Amino acid sequence: MSTHQVSIKKAAAAALVAALGVTTLAACGADDAGKAAGPSGAPAPKTVTLVSHDSFNASKEVLAAFTKQTGFTVKVLKSGDAGEAVNKEILTKGSPQGDVFFGVDNTLLSRALDNGIFVPYAAKGVDRVPAAYRLDKERRVTPVDTGDICVNYDKKYFADKKLAPPVTFDDLAKPAYKDLLVVENPERSSPGLGFLLGTAAKYGDDGWQDYWKKLKANGVKTVDSWELAYNQEFSGSAGGKQAKGDRPLVVSYASSPPVEVLYGEPQPKTAPTGVSTGTCFRQTEFAGLLNGAKNPEGGKALIDFLISKKFQEDMPLQMFVNPVAEDAALPELFTKHGVVVDKPETMAPEKIAEKRDPWIQQWSSLVLK
Repeated sequence: MSTHQVSIKKAAAAALVAALGVTTLAACGADDAGKAAGPSGAPAPKTVTLVSHDSFNASKEVLAAFTKQTGFTVKVLKSGDAGEAVNKEILTKGSPQGDVFFGVDNTLLSRALDNGIFVPYAAKGVDRVPAAYRLDKERRVTPVDTGDICVNYDKKYFADKKLAPPVTFDDLAKPAYKDLLVVENPERSSPGLGFLLGTAAKYGDDGWQDYWKKLKANGVKTVDSWELAYNQEFSGSAGGKQAKGDRPLVVSYASSPPVEVLYGEPQPKTAPTGVSTGTCFRQTEFAGLLNGAKNPEGGKALIDFLISKKFQEDMPLQMFVNPVAEDAALPELFTKHGVVVDKPETMAPEKIAEKRDPWIQQWSSLVLK
């Protein structure tokens, strides 16, 4: 969810919050300016600052529960998309904007770790998170959520054309789907980067460029952001009522169909969009204690809370991502209208670190010129 992440119609409502830049989420009556005695007897700040991308969201009730449980009030500083937010923390390393950073995903993880913006912390309850998500052996980051970047399709378009929607990467390059797909630029977009990495994982270091040559010959269209791709180029959102686009295939998320149901007007009984499950790349987001945090104790408590069952079960309908804690249940909206991606493409963070920038440059030369 880049990252961002993935509220489709909620994005408009969130725009006002994002424009403000800083949002304080607290229990009623909490005193942000107050002080509390720390473990050593010295005054400790009662506010803990969470730095994140613009798509972070949590219910007031859940964050109020954190305040009641710990005495800390959460202040959220939204800092652009995931890549922009990570870069800002790199530039302010040692003197960070806050105490905890949430939202660095596996496509950008190596950049954050190599630049030393986090300090190790073993979160309480992390043993409830499968080892497959715990990518940093030094525990500088804690996995918080996961999701899949996948091609979405407009069900109505394919039904009207009596054409089966694509299922796999190979399908997207077939003549039947010529001029139907819109993707995001991986240099500027988290889902665009995830889709590029998915093709590299599928076809290998020597094969992904040939695949993209086929996509280009088959009329793939590239835009700079998920918002442009989904809301302006894609024909399937809300059955075409929101978007005016003419492309029935778009790179988005496996969680997008449940969002379409939740925010449909009127609310549809089934999602107007589907997921091509053979085109997915697994994305995991992490949180870490920032190097130089002014309130490290509050930061540790917040990281513990981010993987608590209470926060994990609140998260799907707030950010439209999946919990990583094994004891957290998905809401009915996800189980009824979502899809389970059994075999997403994956890639080791070390390989992403080595190949990401050269691959983006090669992709740009190949696709944009």
